[in-house]
Amino acid sequence: MTPDRGIDADFLDLPRRELADAALAAAIAAGASYADLRIHRISTEIIQLRDGELETAVINRELGLAVRVIVAGTWGFASHAELAPNVAAATARRAVQVATILAALNKESVRLAPEPVYADATWVSSYQIDPFSIPATDKIAVLEEYSGRLLSADGVDHVSAALTAVKEQIFYADTFGSSTTQQRVRVMPSYEAVTVDTAAGSFESMRTLAPPTARGWEAVAGDQVWNWTDELAELPSLLAEKVKAPSVMPGPTDLVIDPTNLWLTIHESIGHATEYDRAIGYEAAYAGTSFATPDKLDTMQYGSSVMNVTADRTVEFGLASIGYDAEGVAAQSWDLVRDGLFVGYQLDRVFAPRLGKERSNGCSYADSPHHVPIQRMANVSLQPGAEDLSTADLISRIDDGIYIVGDKSWSIDMQRYNFQFTGQRFFRIRDGALYGQLRDVAYQATTTDFWNSMEAVGGQSTWWLGGAMNCGKAQPGQVAPVSHGCPSALFRGVNVLNTVTEGGR
Repeated sequence: MTPDRGIDADFLDLPRRELADAALAAAIAAGASYADLRIHRISTEIIQLRDGELETAVINRELGLAVRVIVAGTWGFASHAELAPNVAAATARRAVQVATILAALNKESVRLAPEPVYADATWVSSYQIDPFSIPATDKIAVLEEYSGRLLSADGVDHVSAALTAVKEQIFYADTFGSSTTQQRVRVMPSYEAVTVDTAAGSFESMRTLAPPTARGWEAVAGDQVWNWTDELAELPSLLAEKVKAPSVMPGPTDLVIDPTNLWLTIHESIGHATEYDRAIGYEAAYAGTSFATPDKLDTMQYGSSVMNVTADRTVEFGLASIGYDAEGVAAQSWDLVRDGLFVGYQLDRVFAPRLGKERSNGCSYADSPHHVPIQRMANVSLQPGAEDLSTADLISRIDDGIYIVGDKSWSIDMQRYNFQFTGQRFFRIRDGALYGQLRDVAYQATTTDFWNSMEAVGGQSTWWLGGAMNCGKAQPGQVAPVSHGCPSALFRGVNVLNTVTEGGR
């Protein structure tokens, strides 16, 4: 199949250079010591079906320009929806006015970490088929067909189907001389089957495991990327078994956690905890700060010796993978945890110097032309072990425990320390083998206790890239896509709760 890649011609035809020249020149003339311009176009399509019937089909498009400036060590920001050189210049002057007013209140001067200049650089993510090139009728037809496969199965009373597709295009230029043009695509297909017990007045559900991914239509239709045929065929029987499964006995339990579940625990307890702005209290009002404060860097044992976690803006098909961030910094990969030791943070060009680092690791992003870029998460991933242990190998090491598959609900405190997670599917482990499903399972721990209880990780063959399209941060709120890769992993003596008898606490 020939990849349907390349930056859209109509975006390339925008007067990008003229807008940049006008904005940057106006900002410097008005008194800015630094300025950057971002032209940002984002298209989002959402399709939702209920029991095979269309409920929602909508495309939202946003296009605009944004200008950031530094005046007297203070940020200023302004944006506009009209793409014209005179508007770009006026927007830059307005950003300078904002910075000038705020300078009287600023107590800490902005200093940007240096970065090489990237002139006329381009980057396109690794998708094959642009989902926006597929007619909406064809997309709906695939969701209808897949929903029908589930609805035709015994015991399935309702099916929800959804597809979110996003195409994002960004042009960036700054007064250092960098200019970059990028395009990336991402999709999130999902199906959930529900069975209803009318006599008992209860229901149970189970969702597909396919992750959101920085791929195109090839991840939605057919089995090229995800084996939809097998999963949709298997889901009804798994759901029927879950309905009849016994409730879990709470208490300390050995766990093998599948990457389809563990990615979310990584996101909440490592990804957010190693954002430097949270660690220094700069980000606190939305989703909290972090227990992983700078005094713990290079001293805290985050987890066991088999724990190696990287932040990576370059991994193929990663939702947070880019060529260059919103400050013109090239994508990189670096360590957050090495052999269990906490060794790194996620940084942008402002926070890098505050930590004493010479360079940002490229973690700046804004989800709209009308939002200021903030420090955002890279693809944070647990690395596989050197020995290629399979999931079955890990299960074989447990006499009595639980194998957890798929993500569901979660809760974590405002310092990313105390948490609990549930899942989609839970399988009892007896004498090193799977022994039917369980229900009502949640696992609870503190972040460091949990990761220090990790005895073994699977090999590369178990490594899988999960993620989320809507990681929230900041006020006003912004969302960002991010992926998390991990292998299967074995944990000893984790506290398991019964979500019915203990109310999910």
